[in-house]
Amino acid sequence: YTEEYQAKYHEDVIRQIAVRPWLWSTHVWNMFDFAADARSEGGENGMNHKGLVTFDRKYKKDAFYAYKAWLSKEPFVHICGKRYVDRPENVTKVTVYTNEPSVELFANGKSLGVQKRGEFPFFYFSVPNEGETVLTAKAGDCTDESRIRKVDKVNTDYILQEEGAVINWFEIETPPGYMSINDTIGDILATAKGKLLALKIIKMVRANMKKNKGKSTGGMADMAKGMKLNKNIIEMGKGFSVKRVCMMAGGLFTKEQILEINARLNKIKKKQK
Repeated sequence: YTEEYQAKYHEDVIRQIAVRPWLWSTHVWNMFDFAADARSEGGENGMNHKGLVTFDRKYKKDAFYAYKAWLSKEPFVHICGKRYVDRPENVTKVTVYTNEPSVELFANGKSLGVQKRGEFPFFYFSVPNEGETVLTAKAGDCTDESRIRKVDKVNTDYILQEEGAVINWFEIETPPGYMSINDTIGDILATAKGKLLALKIIKMVRANMKKNKGKSTGGMADMAKGMKLNKNIIEMGKGFSVKRVCMMAGGLFTKEQILEINARLNKIKKKQK
């Protein structure tokens, strides 16, 4: 996910917390990126990137400032999306966070208007995207600056390039009454056909691990090397969906293999509960 997506997610979290004052305790997950052996995402193995601040504590992500605008009394203003410089859209959305009562945004010195704070300290501006633009936000005595640039095509440097085809999870078919990779391993093993398919998947995993011997595929795949499959391991994994396992396994499964597994599951009727 992008830094923008994370910020929008936390904006919604803040809204949900705010309208539920009866909640006894609330928590943010998580302040900093942190080590997680089973993770293989964002082009970095062994790291969970859900933090509001990077692992090295050097970069505060936009979501950090959403909470600061909501909770802090120290005056400030922050323009989001500073790392998204090259933009192909003719009119681009710019989000500003501040705990001041109002904010004004300028594009190359020209005012794009003043917005007053509503229920939440999040401000959204539509900005004409032409050539090089210097954005300046002013809120009280605070200012912040950012730059955007009009481009004809999407800057591919902004797109994570991973080895092998990356699956679009929307491609997964989930026919009513039948299994899919969204079902848990436990539910799949509860059916006779599911058990047979599980054996085929285990063979596929072993073949892939043998093929990738000596190479790092990242995530859970590296953890699994040398691990013996036994009843305890299977029992522990019953609560995971097949999709979750595929995501955690990094490059252990190809896109075609995941689609093949899902297609086979689509032929297995769910057990009536």
